[in-house]
Amino acid sequence: MTLTQMLAGFVRRHWFSYAGSALMLGVIALLTVWIPRQVGQVIDGLVAGTLQGQGLLFELGLLVGIGSLIYLLRVGWRLALFAAAFQLGKELRTRLYQRMTLQGPAFFQSTRTGDLMALATNDIDAVEMAAGEALLAAFDGSLTLILVLFMMTASIDWRLGLAALLPFPFMAFAFWYVSNQVHLAWQSSLERFSNLNHHVQEGLGGVRTLRALGLVKLNHQQFSELADSASQASYSAQRWEAAFEPTVGMTLGAATVIALGLGGMLVAQQQLTLGQLTAFTMYLGQLIWPTFAAGWVLSLLERGRAAWARLAPMLEAPLTLVDQGQSGMPAQAVIRFEALDFSYPQAQRKALENITLQLEPGRTLGLVGPTGSGKSTLLRLLLRQFEPDAGRLLINAEPLCDMRLQALRMGLAWVPQEPFLFSASIAENIALGNPLASQEQIEQAARMAAVHDDIRRLPHGYATEVGERGVTLSGGQRQRVAIARALLQMSGQNAGQTAADEIGAQILLLDDALSAVDTGTETQILEQLRQLRQQRPECSAIIVSHRLSAVMDADQIVVLRQGVITEQGRHDELLELGGWYAAQWRYQQLEASIDAQ
Repeated sequence: MTLTQMLAGFVRRHWFSYAGSALMLGVIALLTVWIPRQVGQVIDGLVAGTLQGQGLLFELGLLVGIGSLIYLLRVGWRLALFAAAFQLGKELRTRLYQRMTLQGPAFFQSTRTGDLMALATNDIDAVEMAAGEALLAAFDGSLTLILVLFMMTASIDWRLGLAALLPFPFMAFAFWYVSNQVHLAWQSSLERFSNLNHHVQEGLGGVRTLRALGLVKLNHQQFSELADSASQASYSAQRWEAAFEPTVGMTLGAATVIALGLGGMLVAQQQLTLGQLTAFTMYLGQLIWPTFAAGWVLSLLERGRAAWARLAPMLEAPLTLVDQGQSGMPAQAVIRFEALDFSYPQAQRKALENITLQLEPGRTLGLVGPTGSGKSTLLRLLLRQFEPDAGRLLINAEPLCDMRLQALRMGLAWVPQEPFLFSASIAENIALGNPLASQEQIEQAARMAAVHDDIRRLPHGYATEVGERGVTLSGGQRQRVAIARALLQMSGQNAGQTAADEIGAQILLLDDALSAVDTGTETQILEQLRQLRQQRPECSAIIVSHRLSAVMDADQIVVLRQGVITEQGRHDELLELGGWYAAQWRYQQLEASIDAQ
């Protein structure tokens, strides 16, 4: 869809606002071109001595009244127009945000966050300007130009009108050339602003890492270079836009010289009155707005075209995950992986290969293995963040893709490797997946996650603001708050669920969520999980961990190496097998005994 097509569709949907603005602009144009003619008649009346006293006061009062009416109408069309244009900005930002929230991780792996932020700000602002000021300025300028030219040629003198138009073809050529340069300049400016935005977003997000590595000065230098590049591109665009005004000035200056020269001759030959020549020069002055509007409109449209060329692909980008499922999450879920294969985009090897597993309700599955063996990938496939390349992933013999994404993800309580906390209070972060929870339920979840005592020691307890990404908490505290959130989600009454779904999440996914806590706290949390399983025997759990003590009590332990299952069984069976699991267990036990000494 082109910018023109998008704007045409928007105008059709909001035709009343645009029609009202156009009507007011039409009345303004008619009144504006009437004023010079009336002034000319007043001057001729004064020269002839036929206009004086009450008649003169009436004419002057009429001019003041018309001027006041024009002012009110200009305020009216701006209110109507900008209300519609702001609505377009709101619609585009809503569409962009909704589209981004529906995209899967694959989309964000190929798209920078800074670019998306730039699209939601500068680019949409440029499109909004094209839908507002550009469209109505084009209408107003065109209508005024037609009416002024008609009055100059038909009402005063056609010879004088045609002569005054001689410089205008040169202005049209200059406008064509400058508008092309404006388009290229704004395209470059928007791209460089996007790069600057991305750098700022990354720099602020990783400011502690930059400080730790002593890279703050280098980061400042890179920012200065990007800021200078963005300002130079913006300056270049503004400089080309500024070329419109002198072009208009030179054209109207040449037209005025021609009009005064030829008009003076006609007045001397008594073929034109002084009032008519005065009216003609006033009409020339009124051409300033239409000609300036032409340059301004071209500038806004070219800026909007450059922005839309960046924005449209994001709005029309196909979803990396399609939600066409109809089924809900069953109360007791049997999860089965059948000959599952998966590779990340542009990866050299498979992340998972021929994975066949089954998890019964009320059971716990432990996933262990070296770094990069595919443990977290298996959870991401269950969350439908990615689709498998081959094989099937079933819940109660029903393919995962046949389930509604919302129902699936509300049935899964997930604690990722890097827990994300929002800039809100601790209580709000814990209750994120279950906003209907009471303070008592929030505190009970925090006790189960062994973080309640830590929270009580904070200045404002559960009302303490955690800062962006939970920056005010330690890594272990962030992990335990995220675990509390997942445990509370499993208590039921999640936002958006129907009465039949109020049992809460049925499957708990812990993706190395105990890596930042000590062994004592780990033992306490695992004991709470065992008690939760007794209270809700239909609930299952999948625990990914590098620390084998976290999965030793699991009903089934799977060892993944390079995306392939190499060992499988219970804790004692794997120790007897004498493979990777047994060697890693002996190493971790020896390490723990050394630390204890």
